[in-house]
Amino acid sequence: MMSHARIAGYVLALAAGCISVAAQQSAPGAGKKMDLTAMNIEDLMNIEVISVSKIEQKLSRTASAVFVIEREDIRNSGALNIPDLLRMVPGVDVAQITSNTWAIGVRGFNNRFSNKLLVMLDGRAVYTPSFGGVFWDTMDTPLEDIERIEVIRGPGGSVWGANAVDGVINIITRNSADTQGGLVTSGGGNLDQGFGTIQYGGMLDKSKVSYRIYSKYMNQNHLPNGAGQEGGDGWQLLQGGFRADTALSSRDTLSVQGNMYTGREHNPAVLLVSISPPNSQYNNPLVNVSGGYLRSSWNHFFSSQSDITLNVFYDAYRRDDVLAESRKTLAVDLQHHFRLGDRHNVIWGLGYRYSISHSNGNLAYALNPGSAVDPLFSTFVQDELALVPERLYLTVGTKVERNYYTGWAAMPSARLAWQAGNRDTFWAAFSSAIRTPNETDIGSRINTTAFLGTGGIPTVVRIVGNPNYRNENLYAYEAGYRTTVANKVSMDLAVYYNVYRNQQTIEPGAPFLESTPAPLHLVIPQTFQNEMKGEAHGLEISTNWKVLPWWSLSPGYALELIHMRLDPASQDGTSILTNEGSSPRHSAQIRSRVNLPYGWDWDTSAYFNGPLKKENVPGYTRVDTQLSWRWSERGTISVVGQNLLRDHHFEFQDFTNTILANQVKRSVYAQVSWRF
Repeated sequence: MMSHARIAGYVLALAAGCISVAAQQSAPGAGKKMDLTAMNIEDLMNIEVISVSKIEQKLSRTASAVFVIEREDIRNSGALNIPDLLRMVPGVDVAQITSNTWAIGVRGFNNRFSNKLLVMLDGRAVYTPSFGGVFWDTMDTPLEDIERIEVIRGPGGSVWGANAVDGVINIITRNSADTQGGLVTSGGGNLDQGFGTIQYGGMLDKSKVSYRIYSKYMNQNHLPNGAGQEGGDGWQLLQGGFRADTALSSRDTLSVQGNMYTGREHNPAVLLVSISPPNSQYNNPLVNVSGGYLRSSWNHFFSSQSDITLNVFYDAYRRDDVLAESRKTLAVDLQHHFRLGDRHNVIWGLGYRYSISHSNGNLAYALNPGSAVDPLFSTFVQDELALVPERLYLTVGTKVERNYYTGWAAMPSARLAWQAGNRDTFWAAFSSAIRTPNETDIGSRINTTAFLGTGGIPTVVRIVGNPNYRNENLYAYEAGYRTTVANKVSMDLAVYYNVYRNQQTIEPGAPFLESTPAPLHLVIPQTFQNEMKGEAHGLEISTNWKVLPWWSLSPGYALELIHMRLDPASQDGTSILTNEGSSPRHSAQIRSRVNLPYGWDWDTSAYFNGPLKKENVPGYTRVDTQLSWRWSERGTISVVGQNLLRDHHFEFQDFTNTILANQVKRSVYAQVSWRF
């Protein structure tokens, strides 16, 4: 992995290059822009999405619970990061733990590392095989470059594979041809103390290659801890990146993109530091994070009925946190799409991922072995069959994967969509999905506590991985209804019933003596097993209402009911509450947008989350508002207030004990944006 100094040097060089190019070239036009405020409700329901089937489909025809966050939603939200954007999606549980750490899940089972959720950037999976979750702090793509975020609530394993159990989030960035010219944003406030982006997009001379290059920086202050004092979780991140797109021929397109980042952050935690004497101490090191990725995508059109896509990406990161891990991943994905006759729309593909990691760990947390190789092979096929053209569609498919720990597994699905008219769609689906073991499940060594036992012998309580850990299974039954009324109101309703099997428990083992590390001590082990099952059911509803030509409202609501039970042989005493009580039963949101005269816009969002039983976190309501003024076609000034109802509140307590939770506080910032 590159040193922080080298990465910072490259990023600064990118910024300098950006300024240089801007000075040498005149700014082209702003590129294509979709003005969602000018679209009616029916147009919004017909936006095309790709995350359900890996092929473009109209949102109104998809047999899945899909929510799309569009560019206008992003601009109007006042959010500065992707987690805050996701708060607007019913059924997505977003909870901030510290200033640089979030717990984000879909349809329950929320955690700092939610291993039943697959997150992707332009189709590239960004979860870490170490925990099965996402490092949201380094998911800092400039929001101005995001085309849309497609959120699937429910399984996506039949096309995306393992870990797409309860949801899929696909962040799709804009083609560089649509981000021509220069962009500078800058701002700051009491929490987000300083942030900014400098970007330039252009065309290479005598070619059809469009590009953009950017550099971004942010510096965030500490949040308060439970006592209202400084929580010691401030952080900063510097990154740079690029994207280039070109038409190699009339039938071939190529896209290449990448970024590098470096940062420092504090991760406060209470960790075991010695066995004799037994001692746990507050620990808050300055953690260095660095990494980057490079991705290329080639698409060849055989005809209007057939095309093939090849995606290749390389990703690397290093985090000097409690695990002190570095990881490198190479992945290749090939997919072929073709139409067979007038009724069949077929897509199939092959994929391979090779990931290697190394971690040092410490007395409190380590992996055994410290180095691991995680190869993954996959193949999938899916057919969308038009049973009644333009009315009734059946989509069947499956993905088959072979992973290092549990071997082969299949994830089939069947989805039926009925367009009863121009404004009404009914759909139903059955899916099977799996969560495969991660490295923590298999080889963790977590010393949670230590004390002096009988006879004064040091005693350690330890959670250990299980080399025989099995896949966790989901069988999901879903149904939904979409409708539009008089081009003023749209409604999207989804209900689900999920059956979970082989879920994780922590079971006691036989105590044993251990001499390393010294002194001789007794270990009371607990190990991961698959001794829990249960059901979850709920509903999600989202609505868009064009109240007046200049005023729109978007309310939403989600209900999550989870019921887990242990197998007769289990002796676990915590996992039921952990799974049932880590997400709110009730959550709701409402967003208001008002277009005022003379370039003024006023946007307000309210988010309600019910209490979390697991850590006794009370329910809360969060209100954000943004007032923006477009003083010219090129410039915008915004003032944003977040968490305005209360000075501070808890949103989540991390029950993995790898980080201490702080309180989210009221914040205000101002931002200036200029295009040239």
